[in-house]
Amino acid sequence: MFKNILKRKSSREIAKDRLKILLISDRVNCSPEMMEMIKNDIAKVISKYMKIDAQSMEIQITKTSGKGRNLKNPTLYANIPILDLHTLKN
Repeated sequence: MFKNILKRKSSREIAKDRLKILLISDRVNCSPEMMEMIKNDIAKVISKYMKIDAQSMEIQITKTSGKGRNLKNPTLYANIPILDLHTLKN
């Protein structure tokens, strides 16, 4: 379990993740820069309450069926590895 936490991503994995972010952001008209800003903001807020692995954090925006006339609504998904659930003290 701890082995996975300390494992660094290979350059291949990093490139793959960046490409996925680029493709997803293109589909929902959200630039890669905007996706990175969203990711950083989410990490900053959650880090106030628990210790997370922001480097391994992944976010994506997909289009899902919405209510009503079969509209496709953008949906934000986040995969945020939690390292410690204890509340951090400021």
